[in-house]
Amino acid sequence: MTRTTPGYPPAERIDLVEQPHGIPIADPYRWLEDPADPRTVDWTTRQDELYADWAADRPEIAGWRARIAALSANRAESVPVRCGTRFFRLVREPGAEHAVLVVRDGSRDRVLLDPSALDPTGATVLESWQPSADGQLLAVQLSSGGTEDCLLTVLDVDTGEVLDGPHDRVRSSPIGWLPDSTAFYYVRRLAPELVPGEERYHRRVYRHVLGTDASTDLLVFGAGRSRTQFYDLAVAPDGRWLALTATEGADPDTELWLADLRPTGTPTPRPVQVGGAAATRLEFGPDTAGHAPIWLRTDLDAPHGRVVVATIGEPTPADWRELIPERPGAVLTDFSTLHGHELSRPVGLAMWTRHAVGEITVHDLTDGREIGTVPLPGIGTVENLTVPPVDSHQAWFRYTDQLTPPAVLCFDARTGRTTGWPEPTAQLTALDLHSRQLGFRSADGTTVRMFVLSATAAPDRPRPAILTGYAGFGVPMRPGYLPHALAWVRAGGIYAVAGPRGGGEEGRHWHRAGRGALKQNGFDDFDAAGDALVRAGWTSRDQLGILGGSNGGLLVGAALTQHPAKYAAVVSMSALLDMVRYERSGLGPSWRSEYGSAEHPDELRVLLGYSPYHRVDPGTRYPPTLLTVAAADTRVDPLHARKMCAALQHASTAPPTEAPVLLRVEHDAGHGTRTLARTTDLFADVLAFLGRHLGLTP
Repeated sequence: MTRTTPGYPPAERIDLVEQPHGIPIADPYRWLEDPADPRTVDWTTRQDELYADWAADRPEIAGWRARIAALSANRAESVPVRCGTRFFRLVREPGAEHAVLVVRDGSRDRVLLDPSALDPTGATVLESWQPSADGQLLAVQLSSGGTEDCLLTVLDVDTGEVLDGPHDRVRSSPIGWLPDSTAFYYVRRLAPELVPGEERYHRRVYRHVLGTDASTDLLVFGAGRSRTQFYDLAVAPDGRWLALTATEGADPDTELWLADLRPTGTPTPRPVQVGGAAATRLEFGPDTAGHAPIWLRTDLDAPHGRVVVATIGEPTPADWRELIPERPGAVLTDFSTLHGHELSRPVGLAMWTRHAVGEITVHDLTDGREIGTVPLPGIGTVENLTVPPVDSHQAWFRYTDQLTPPAVLCFDARTGRTTGWPEPTAQLTALDLHSRQLGFRSADGTTVRMFVLSATAAPDRPRPAILTGYAGFGVPMRPGYLPHALAWVRAGGIYAVAGPRGGGEEGRHWHRAGRGALKQNGFDDFDAAGDALVRAGWTSRDQLGILGGSNGGLLVGAALTQHPAKYAAVVSMSALLDMVRYERSGLGPSWRSEYGSAEHPDELRVLLGYSPYHRVDPGTRYPPTLLTVAAADTRVDPLHARKMCAALQHASTAPPTEAPVLLRVEHDAGHGTRTLARTTDLFADVLAFLGRHLGLTP
């Protein structure tokens, strides 16, 4: 049957009801899963035309675009990686579409790779890069068209000449260079013909010798293991050991293995910490002789994280000695050591978040006692702690908050001072707005927190508000500089960032309290955040909109279908929305530890209970809803948004002129990095949609 809602393209509703485990499940838009189906092609084309017509009637889009572009016009840099005497980093100048990779010799920067020069269309992205230990070679990974599937090549840093590659079947692989730069360890998928239908899985760790055919690479790890495992790796500074971590899909727990690289032949990884619910990462010292210390960051028997010390010869938990214990209320996110010859003693740097706000402490490596803190510019986010592997008294990291663009800072352990880098006198300039963190109660009494960004220090009147969140995979919503959020607030609105359960704001238990069978807790927390904004007078029901991307798009999809009357507008971006069949596309099989699996009856009931697509109820007045997707997304298939759009357009009783349901398709783009212009265009459209229905214009 084809039902045409006036103003919307027709979409056939098929009479398809399946009964997995005896549970009846209707799927009237199954045909929209196939992008090559002529019906799907025609329907998508009509949705593109519908959206184009809507956008053509929105002159305010240009105003939002100009505001976002102005707030994005900052020089942006990545944390530098020091190899030998050289510093490598990404730099994006104001107005540039992509960052360029530069090397600094002395005080001079030289561009090594410019994605825009390689591809003026902007479709080519530098996904990952890693210099060799001596800074003479550089492994780069480039993807095109939004797929995030990379080609790996090795460049000569002096000449830019391609010395090795390209090698396919990699996706932002970690690179572990040997000290003499003759070979590296990396992660590559099996050839498609070996695993038909499962080409995006079956990863392996290999050793590649420069100048040889990748088909002859030595297989080191991964054979016979789960097809959905991800691997990370690191080579010790002296090249004697290889550390391997194995993660099952999106599960935060890891297995840690060590392999001795001195014997000839295939290295034999031996387990350090396997089994049990824990994540453990290893920090090599400058010397990896049998009794030299190694440091491990782990949440084994410490849900918020701790640091332990061991030796290569005796690295297992039975031999660990606790160095830095858990800190009340803080989550350990990183740890590194400084061993510079100019230091009177080596020190450790521990990076923490406290209710999603960053801090760094300095510790004596002998007994773990805290001997200082790293000075920070404000209450914000610290990330990407980077320390050269040998002989350094300096550490670099990135700082940002809701009012301050990201900046690279350098901590000098000799003086205890933090300065800007590469210019020590660089000052951070914050915008003249207000940011605060508020606590509120969820349905079960749990205290949840959110950041509120506004033009006033306290509520003065109800204002158009955007509420966002993520609530998944243990990812915390930390305070950061968001040009679209600042544009909204400068225009007179409120922008709130909630930290529901399922994220990592409060550590391991916070994640576990909002995943799998407990996923509803995160949805309840998000719902309570909106209630708190209204109750406190920041906004009103007819001025409250919600926005989320990826897992956050699922979050707002659940909010939309569970409480449609509570929100005046909804934007869901690149989201999973059919949770019954999410495992059948994209990287879905990797996420079973987060959501559960439809293969198990009890887990299917949970998934069906909150699946936004299946909760769309005909005869309901749904608020204005915008679904955005990237056509080349290899993580979350656009089929989710297509099916959800058709279901909402069929079900909603609201006239399309008052509460439209729209699908915005971005072609030749994917789930991850895109050009600055494309990002600006996307969020200009999003703010125009929300502003139109919440009552805010630029």
